[in-house]
Amino acid sequence: MKISAKLLPFGYSMKNSLHLPLFHSKTLISMSMRKYFYPFLCFLFLLDLQAQDQLFSQFYSAPLTSNPALTGAFEGKFRVSSIYRDQWRKALEDPYQTFASALDLRWRMGKERSRYHDHAAVGVMFMQDKAGAINFSSTRIAVSGAYHKALDINNTQFLSLGFQAGVVQRNVNFGNVTFEDQFNGTTGYSDPTGERLPENNFSFGDYSVGLNYVFSPKASKIRLFAGGAIHHFHKPTVSFYHRADKDATVPNSKLAPRYSAQLSAQVPIADKINFLPRAIFDKQDNHMKLDVGGNFRMGLSDYRTVSLHLGSYLRPVRDFDNSYRLDAVVALVGIEINNVLIGTSYDIFLGKTAGFKRGTFEMSVAYLGDYEDDLILCPKF
Repeated sequence: MKISAKLLPFGYSMKNSLHLPLFHSKTLISMSMRKYFYPFLCFLFLLDLQAQDQLFSQFYSAPLTSNPALTGAFEGKFRVSSIYRDQWRKALEDPYQTFASALDLRWRMGKERSRYHDHAAVGVMFMQDKAGAINFSSTRIAVSGAYHKALDINNTQFLSLGFQAGVVQRNVNFGNVTFEDQFNGTTGYSDPTGERLPENNFSFGDYSVGLNYVFSPKASKIRLFAGGAIHHFHKPTVSFYHRADKDATVPNSKLAPRYSAQLSAQVPIADKINFLPRAIFDKQDNHMKLDVGGNFRMGLSDYRTVSLHLGSYLRPVRDFDNSYRLDAVVALVGIEINNVLIGTSYDIFLGKTAGFKRGTFEMSVAYLGDYEDDLILCPKF
C-alpha cells in the first residue's frame, strides 16, 4: 500500500515502505473499525517518512519560524505576535491545525551617542502542529537571539545574525485507535490489544541559524530585505519506532535540514500607496516550495497610521518524485492601525483530495510596543 504525495501536506517525503505485523493476512477489518484503522494506518506510514516542517503563508507574520535573524527586526522595543493556520478542513474530519505565538525584544547596543545604531534582541516562540484523528502533534518551544549590526554611519544598511535553540515534542494518542482483537464479542471494542506499540511521545533538540540584510536609504522610501536560514542542521532523529527498537531493525528516520531564503522590498508607486513584492524559498530533502507575489499597502488616514494591505501569492512546489506543479494561490488582506497588525489569508489549493476542494485559512495578530517609525528592519506581512 502506498500513500499518494498529493494526500500529504508540504512536506512529507516517502523513503521506504513500512511493513509491520499489525494484522494477520486473513484478518478482516470490520466496518466500525475503519474510522480508526485508516487514520492509524496512515500514521504508521508516516512513521517511516521524513517529516518536514509546517510553514505559514503569512511568513513575515511569523518571522521567528522563518529566520532567527528576524528576532527583534521591527520598529519598536518589543513585539507580541500570534498566528493560526487551519488546513484542509473540508477534506478531512480532523484537519491540520497549526498555532504559533512569539515574544521578542530589542535594545540599543553601545553608547547612546554612537553613530552606529546597533541593536541586540532575544525572543521566545511557542509552536504547535496537530493533525488527524489520532492527534499526531508536534510542540516546539524555542529561544532565539540576534544582533543587528549597522554597516554605515548613516544607518541605512544592517546585517543581522541570529541563532535559535529549542525543544520539540512529538506526540500521538493511541487511545483513539481500535484493533480487531479488542472486540469483546458482544458490545464493542473494550478488550485490551496485543499489538506492540511504541511510546506515544518523545522529544529532541532543534537548532537554526540565519542571516538578514536590510538596505533602507533615508533619501528614498525604497526598502530592500534579503535573508537566509538553515533549520535542523544537526539532523535529529524523529522516529517513534526507532527509539523503541533496541536492535535497530527499524530505519532511523532523520529530520532533513531545511534551507530557507527570503527576499522582499518596499517600492512607493503613488501617494500613500506602496508595492511590497515578496518571495520565500524553502528546500527540505527532495521537497521545494516557493511563495512569490506581493502586497499593496494603502494609507487610509492623514492623522494616524491606518493602512490596508491587499495581496496575492503563487506557490509552485517540487514533490518527492521531483515533479513540479503549481500547488496553491494565496489571497491576503491585512490592516494596520498604529502599532496593531491584523492579517487574514486563504490558500486555494489547485487539486482535489478525497473529492473535496482543499482550502487553508490563516489569521495573524501582532502588537508592536513603543512603536517607532524611523527605521524598518523587517516587512510586516
